Amino acid sequence: MLTLDFEGVEPIYEGKSKAVYPWPADPDLVMIRFKDDATAFNGEKHEVLPGKGGLNCEFNCVMMDLLDQPFLIDHHMVARLTDDTILCKKVDIIPVEVVVRNKAAGSIVKRYQLEEGKPFPEPVIELFYKSDDLNDPLVGEDAAVKMHWCDSIDLMAMKQAALAINAQLKAFWGSYNIDLVDFKLEFGLDKDGKLLLADEITPDGCRLGP
Repeated sequence: MLTLDFEGVEPIYEGKSKAVYPWPADPDLVMIRFKDDATAFNGEKHEVLPGKGGLNCEFNCVMMDLLDQPFLIDHHMVARLTDDTILCKKVDIIPVEVVVRNKAAGSIVKRYQLEEGKPFPEPVIELFYKSDDLNDPLVGEDAAVKMHWCDSIDLMAMKQAALAINAQLKAFWGSYNIDLVDFKLEFGLDKDGKLLLADEITPDGCRLGP
């Protein structure tokens, strides 16, 4: 693997778990570096865990390889560069997160007074407006489209892809006797307007249970 020096390089974007840097050889590609930071409650709690970035990078690469099949949506990852850094296609992130829930857990339990851990007859999809300032509020499909956060055709494709991805991930984790409780996905548009699975699939965005 390469040895990359990020000293003095300004990130294009930096979030709680990742930083995005330009790829000097091609303006249509970016480097995503997974951080060792662990946060909770929208960043209110913070800790640095050495090696976490490398583990998340490894996890994400395994998941993206698993999804690299013709019937699933294309993703932005191109290659793994280092222990904690991947090379990706540059995308404009759609500010609508797609959450797939197989069991009642987390915010949906409180929102609808459900029994914790109860399986849903079919996967439940919820949409959230991507905004740290607003705590990523729940959003309906109509609002997501009419606020121009997401195109209706892209939104339909995102939901279909999310269900296909859920089936793949459930089968993967089920082979280890682990339940995929829920997880979130983010999507983006490349320079040609093509919809791609973006961001990451790591334990930071998944809930797993026995």
